[in-house]
Amino acid sequence: MKGSKNIFISHIHEDDAGLAKLKTLTRNHGLTVRDGSINKAKPNRAKNADYILNKIIGPRIKWCSVMVVYIIPQTKNSGWVDKEIMRAASLGKRIVGVWAHGHAGCEPPANLKQLADAMVGWDGGRVVDALTGNFNGRETQDGTVADPIPFKRVKCQ
Repeated sequence: MKGSKNIFISHIHEDDAGLAKLKTLTRNHGLTVRDGSINKAKPNRAKNADYILNKIIGPRIKWCSVMVVYIIPQTKNSGWVDKEIMRAASLGKRIVGVWAHGHAGCEPPANLKQLADAMVGWDGGRVVDALTGNFNGRETQDGTVADPIPFKRVKCQ
């Protein structure tokens, strides 16, 4: 058993079902994750964007040790995902992009490309390695390592 991690999964709400699949994938590879993200099971009913970011999402990102961005083609257009990535970066959190099953290689959000510590496909062992800091870099669509050098963190303002 590899232990457990507190994570926040940044995603689009149309893909809430994928969060359970991701947690099952990590559990099957020895890592239990405690998820602080907002989803249909833990909804956010606030209307004010600043309140949502600072009072609801912000504390959850602060609590986590790893920010996971669950990537499907529509993720790249989400303003909320971009804001969550920037918040995690400003707090110095590890940021890991995980392509959803069947979506490896689709275009990730611009902030993720710039700030990710790791970006991996749907392979449980590799996802766990990325979450635990044992893999830094970027995988290609077929799972080969395209960029084995750790990304340089850009200072957020």
